[in-house]
Amino acid sequence: MLYRMTTGAPIFGLRREIDRLFEDTFGREGGSFTPAVDIKENTSEIRLELELPGIKPEQVEIMAENGVLTIRGEKRSERKEGEDDRYQVVERSYGTFVRTFQLPTGVDEDQIKAEFDSGVLSLSIPKAALPQPKRIQINGSQRKEQASVGTGKLSSQQPTGKPSGQKSTTTSQRERENEMTAPSR
Repeated sequence: MLYRMTTGAPIFGLRREIDRLFEDTFGREGGSFTPAVDIKENTSEIRLELELPGIKPEQVEIMAENGVLTIRGEKRSERKEGEDDRYQVVERSYGTFVRTFQLPTGVDEDQIKAEFDSGVLSLSIPKAALPQPKRIQINGSQRKEQASVGTGKLSSQQPTGKPSGQKSTTTSQRERENEMTAPSR
């Protein structure tokens, strides 16, 4: 079951106040934040969309290496306080961010495309055609080797084109077999 938090829930207000206390204590300058991301997939691609409001495309770096996609950047604070104006509430996030994603097998890292529009970074990661198993044919040798019964020796002969399962013997082999089975006098 999916639970959705609404902005009107009392727990949301409590969380916002706790976040504000931590931010006031430790400050946001030079801090870090995690941009929200949506990931969707279809048969031809995987698509990532990151919310990066207030960030320019030149402030974002995207790297794909060894199956890991890394997106990093920085959102600089441009607020200035003077004697006449002081900030009472600061809810926007500033600082650096890094998001890493493990790419699944079967994607083409070399063809990743990125677009930046209205504070949303969209990445299109095309799926590559997965290699299909390839059947490898076994080539038989032109000559067969067959052991003679009782001699421990191998004799080479050309195949005679008989169906498999039938043995081909030469005259000399038959004579040797007869000599071995004949009773000695």
